[in-house]
Amino acid sequence: MAAKASSPGVFITFEGGEGVGKSTQILLLARRLEAMGYRPLCLREPGGTPIGEAIRAVLLNPANTALDITAELLLYEAARAQLVSEVIKPALAQGGIVLCDRFTDSTLVYQGIARGLGLEAVRRANQIGSQGLTPDRTIVLVNDPEVALSRAARDGADRLEAEGLSFHRQVYAGFEQLAAAEPQRVRLVAANEGKAETADKVFSQLADLFPQAAARDFTITDDLLEQVKRERG
Repeated sequence: MAAKASSPGVFITFEGGEGVGKSTQILLLARRLEAMGYRPLCLREPGGTPIGEAIRAVLLNPANTALDITAELLLYEAARAQLVSEVIKPALAQGGIVLCDRFTDSTLVYQGIARGLGLEAVRRANQIGSQGLTPDRTIVLVNDPEVALSRAARDGADRLEAEGLSFHRQVYAGFEQLAAAEPQRVRLVAANEGKAETADKVFSQLADLFPQAAARDFTITDDLLEQVKRERG
């Protein structure tokens, strides 16, 4: 089901540092859209395809401390290229709504800024990996980096979560930099309140993409929050 006239589908990405609640908010948005009659597709980066999930295992394995930062960038782009060609572009061509946990903005911030590879070099790599695809809207969830990181690493840190707090503060600042540069596409949403309150703020930044459905009431119940928690694992 198309939600806007300018393209057959709608591509929404969620960004932010570790532990800010992206996966929860994606699922809550998906349930809201389903209640409105849409059928959103939820994806994650890296991942979303068998090849992408295999690359994800390499990238997040905390044992891979010797991974070169340029090799890291190219692995992200390889997983992205597979996801775009195999899943995202076909879904959008059919008028679908795609919700993705991370996309090119994460690579700009993590590899371009925090890793120091430079924004221009990463933009060139992103252009290849994304095959020129740009999200219609990007939600950046923000919270105190120390609080969010401790939450993310509660059950053991992956390779990126294990980076020091100074690295993750650079990530936080990098997302703010991108939002300031592209305010029409990139929207900052504070994620330091309850999940339901955050979900309402998220949708307020997306409602113009779904004008016929935006006025419909949707209540996030405790049962729905528990269901989403189970889905997240």
